[in-house]
Amino acid sequence: MNSRKTALVTGSSRGIGEKIAEKLAAEGYDLVLTCKSSPEDLSNLAKKLKEKYNVNCICKTVNAGNGEEVKRLFEDPFFEERGLDVLVNNAGISYVGLLHEMDDEAWREVIDVNLNSVFYHSKYAARLMLKKHAGRIINISSVWGNVGASMEVAYSASKGGVNAFTKSLAKELAPSGISVNAVSLGLIDTKMNSCFSKEELDMVVSEIPCDRMGSAEEIADAVYKIICMPDYLTGQIITIDGGWT
Repeated sequence: MNSRKTALVTGSSRGIGEKIAEKLAAEGYDLVLTCKSSPEDLSNLAKKLKEKYNVNCICKTVNAGNGEEVKRLFEDPFFEERGLDVLVNNAGISYVGLLHEMDDEAWREVIDVNLNSVFYHSKYAARLMLKKHAGRIINISSVWGNVGASMEVAYSASKGGVNAFTKSLAKELAPSGISVNAVSLGLIDTKMNSCFSKEELDMVVSEIPCDRMGSAEEIADAVYKIICMPDYLTGQIITIDGGWT
């Protein structure tokens, strides 16, 4: 019987999700990796991790914000056989624009991908973790979920919801030895920020005491450290922003 721990990382074809997946592989975790629209990138990542770290990687194309697709994901026999030790809810999208110009479909998409996906995956993951009386759920959030951002109302609302979800579910699952925490991120150097010009990014960096953007590798290291903490650390929104907010 395989004694390795297993982890599911959503939105893991690039950026922060990719680096979290690689960190977990380096630490010996077998992985289930998902993405919505970059299956080739995901497959290439899985191949690299298998060869470099000798771990098992399953790739699934899943719209994280679609409840039926997530349900089908968890119906894979892999989960029945192996269970799940770690869930990292990383899938997310941004929207930058004035609220009164935002259409209903765009609002729903942000809420589906950023918030509803956390509900869908956590629901099924919790069922598996309760069988083991152990587990770790890590939600990737944002400082805008703490303080809000002009022209990012939907994004801020979705991440604020993630924070409240984290605190509430942590209280629910703590008696079963399952911890639930979130990392609230500041400006991280990923493609999600490609909508901003260099001048705009430089302006934000000038307000950050660390005087730089964070890296996806730093976030991956932090996520792994949280996973390794005792389950007494739960219900926390851990801010990683270089002292910005």
